[in-house]
Amino acid sequence: MSELYDVNVGEQLPKLATGILGFDDIAAGGLPQGRATLLTGSSGSCKTLFSVQFLYESITLFDEGAVFITLEETPAEIMKNVKSFGWDLRKLVDSNKLAFVDASPEPGESTSVVGEYDFSALLARIEHAAKRVNATRVAIDSLSAIFSQFSDSRHVRSELFRVTAGLKKMGLTSIITAERSDEYGDISRYGVEEFVSDNVIVLRNVAEAERRRRTVEVLKFRGAGHQKGEYPFTLTGNGIEVLPLSALELTMPSSEVRLSAGNPDLDRMCGGGFFRDSIIMASGATGTGKTLLVTTYLNDGCMKGERTLVYAFEESRDQLLRNARGWGMDFSRWEKEGLLKIVCAYPEIRSLPDHLLSMKAEIEEFKPNRIAIDSLSAMERVSVGKSFSEFVIGITSFIKHKETAGLFTVVPSSMHSVTSVSESHISSLTDSIILLRYVELMGQMRRGLTVLKMRGSAHEKEIREFTINDKGMHIGDQFHNVGGILTGAPMHIISGESDKLSGMFQK
Repeated sequence: MSELYDVNVGEQLPKLATGILGFDDIAAGGLPQGRATLLTGSSGSCKTLFSVQFLYESITLFDEGAVFITLEETPAEIMKNVKSFGWDLRKLVDSNKLAFVDASPEPGESTSVVGEYDFSALLARIEHAAKRVNATRVAIDSLSAIFSQFSDSRHVRSELFRVTAGLKKMGLTSIITAERSDEYGDISRYGVEEFVSDNVIVLRNVAEAERRRRTVEVLKFRGAGHQKGEYPFTLTGNGIEVLPLSALELTMPSSEVRLSAGNPDLDRMCGGGFFRDSIIMASGATGTGKTLLVTTYLNDGCMKGERTLVYAFEESRDQLLRNARGWGMDFSRWEKEGLLKIVCAYPEIRSLPDHLLSMKAEIEEFKPNRIAIDSLSAMERVSVGKSFSEFVIGITSFIKHKETAGLFTVVPSSMHSVTSVSESHISSLTDSIILLRYVELMGQMRRGLTVLKMRGSAHEKEIREFTINDKGMHIGDQFHNVGGILTGAPMHIISGESDKLSGMFQK
């Protein structure tokens, strides 16, 4: 496994698990034990929360004492701020599991320091508190409060060396927070903090598409392995939760079991139906029949006693029920029998990481056999680029690990577009791709369907015409003597030219 991490040493240092969900995955087990870690970030990047959670999990999960050294906020303020996560720090203090070393300035107290100053008294207080609660972890928040009092950064650097050396001598694993002014600029505001610690973790709070995107990056673990790059994180009722999407491994199981799409003709085109653990993408412009495809797929599962889950990001529950009734399918019945769960929400109500966590929790609780997302393209409104790609990877990987079939609908950029942003992110991750297209011929708008991809199975290559009525989708014969359908520019091919083309492909 060493080749996965940013390290080239023979023997790995022992790690101390932080207990922060997802973080220990990218940290390859946790923080190097007995060493100091600089935790740096701009205002609002959750440095204090990360530090408190690191200590809280130490006590509640591992029954190890902890010490929090506060140089800015008072202990009372910190205890009040984290209570919304259900963390009762007062109870931990009273039970002699957590100790605060309060070095925060008094209200109105001058913060200027004249002459030299050393941290011997602070180290003595930390050592006393650590022995009293039998601590293994400490957090110091924040170095910026110290630097603001001194003009000589060289002197502060030498004193910080003393602090980190003293913490090591006590056998403590420590987190020391520091401010930075730019998300992608200097690691720390004063330029020396990162050189006095063995490890550096960067928290970012970047504005992206009018929304904030929080990420964590393990920049340096001296002599220890870790995953490289930025990883998104979000805040839940349990505190910080990191989404180690890029650290996911391709270890999904593979099944030979097939599921019906609910349409016998489409099943035949797919070589016998969808695989039970497959991700299917249905791409088509508005009105081509994507929602009908989803409805039929879910209804078939319910009729067979399977649990089905649909995420609707463009239509309300009542609209879905009405549409299903119009095609002769009773979604209300399946809801009452507990076979169908409909989740309707605007994408804008939360960030993509929050959507992902919510969806994973619902899937874990409901345990569906089939899942549909209608439509994935709607999620592009929340965020694009890397964060959208991370969301797609996260949900597809999770569904495949559950051996659950997932049907996602996407909308091309325009009626005549071959692909879209959504398709570019998900097409390589899907096992099956179904294209639904409008075909304008002789002044009439018709519809065409083809199975573009069916991983691990033979499938039909023809583009077939289909119609929609109150009984659902009806797939007919393939288009003859027509080319350019998928590019959005269909045209008649005269009989002789059609025969020539056919002969060329047969050769």
